[in-house]
Amino acid sequence: MSALRALGRSVGLVLHVLHGMLLMALLWRRLDEPGRQRRIQWWSAKLLRRAGLTLTVHGAPRPGGALLVANHVSWLDIAAIHAACPQARFVSKADVKRWPLLGWLIAGAGTLFIERERKRDAMRMVHEMAAALQRGETVAVFPEGTTGAGATVLPFHANLLQAAIAVATPIQPVALRFAEPGQPFSVAAQYIGDTTLLQSLWRVLAAQGLSVDVDFLPPQASVHAERRALAAALQQQIQQRLDEQLAG
Repeated sequence: MSALRALGRSVGLVLHVLHGMLLMALLWRRLDEPGRQRRIQWWSAKLLRRAGLTLTVHGAPRPGGALLVANHVSWLDIAAIHAACPQARFVSKADVKRWPLLGWLIAGAGTLFIERERKRDAMRMVHEMAAALQRGETVAVFPEGTTGAGATVLPFHANLLQAAIAVATPIQPVALRFAEPGQPFSVAAQYIGDTTLLQSLWRVLAAQGLSVDVDFLPPQASVHAERRALAAALQQQIQQRLDEQLAG
């Protein structure tokens, strides 16, 4: 039954991705920024539905320039946040551009790509992020640098937080939680270890009752913050919210 469910959803998902590619190729350049954001939000929310997920959003993204920092669980994280905050520009590792179909769409949505293996590239990215934040844009990062199992937030890397500190832009933590019946932190949504993208995709499509919660926590000032202490505090805030969701 789960295999049939996955096959059925995969057809709808492929058609939806192809639709997104057509929009990107034929319409994107003619749209203004609000028009692009409306389509990003619609497309991301529908992607989640096509994959069998229910989305719940708590709180709201801060209007104006802000740095969003979120825990990282799945390749679906970007779609989940975009469904609630379509104006966000993500910072992602460069190899995401090589993902079949999705990589091209992610790049077209304004993603900033970083070569994590090159230390000099981190400095370039800090300057690029700071410029975007000064323009009043929303930039989103996953400071863990990799995906985790969901229940425990991995230590945050502090380097990219310097972009917000340098231009005194508020930082807003975002707690992501994938769940399924009987599992407050979904195993099917995990994208860890040696799991390939295709393996993770199949597990998600085969799952029943999968949901994702996007929880926007209160923004906080970054002026004169020490980035390592700030990274630890943000990690703790997201961990606390996940613990509260588990207890509740």
